[in-house]
Amino acid sequence: MNLVFEVRRHMYILALFIKNSVISQMEYRINFITGIFVETAFLMAKLLYVVVVYKTNVHIDGMTPDTILMFMGTHILLTGIFMGLFYNNFQRLTEYVRSGMLDLLMVKPISLQFLISVRYIEVGMPIPNIIAGAVMVAAGWSASEIPFTFLNVTLFIGFLIAGLIMTYCIMIIPSLLSFWFVNTTAASEISYSVWDANNMPYMIYNKWIQRIGIFIIPVFIITNFAPLLVLHKLTAVEIMWGILSPILFFILIRLLWKRALKIYTSSNL
Repeated sequence: MNLVFEVRRHMYILALFIKNSVISQMEYRINFITGIFVETAFLMAKLLYVVVVYKTNVHIDGMTPDTILMFMGTHILLTGIFMGLFYNNFQRLTEYVRSGMLDLLMVKPISLQFLISVRYIEVGMPIPNIIAGAVMVAAGWSASEIPFTFLNVTLFIGFLIAGLIMTYCIMIIPSLLSFWFVNTTAASEISYSVWDANNMPYMIYNKWIQRIGIFIIPVFIITNFAPLLVLHKLTAVEIMWGILSPILFFILIRLLWKRALKIYTSSNL
């Protein structure tokens, strides 16, 4: 019962964070609209990959451009969700550690990791990516003649959630390193480069990169496993790993978070 109560309490607080973020961003509507236009411009650049795939009629592991569109759409969709939920919060964590503001947040009667992770929700900028990604997934799904059944949709959404958890685990690491290092810019750039490399089916890489990207640093699980699952291109081992790895990595991040707090020293001390 305590667990259920805590989950409900945190979901209520998350709803308040979203409400406050919407109110705050609506006070500066020009910035809100400008942010959407800027993100749309970046999206247009990303869509050049789609043009190239169709112009060259690329086939990867027997998958047509229509099928590849699902992978690219999943990547863009999860990019939008990541930008909305976590990006700003991860950026702020580094500043909290440097300035000592983390001290003020540590006394709040709520999970500090939860508070740091989702305190500020970006509402406007993710909209173009989420809409475009969803449309691309739907178009690729239909063109690939994948049965639109309740089971397929449920499995796809389930692995999207698993991918989102894995996104959180991988992309928070550079921010957590700020507890140990003054400058984590290089780590951030590496993580975003790895993220951008995940917008195509992982079969384009050699076997060693595939193994690393699935079993060591499972970035390919994020945007590859959901489309591959409904295409029936995942083995039983890969399906089990796709379910277990987000749980295992979240536990590891939780342990790393606790370790980081133990060595944290306020800038005011």
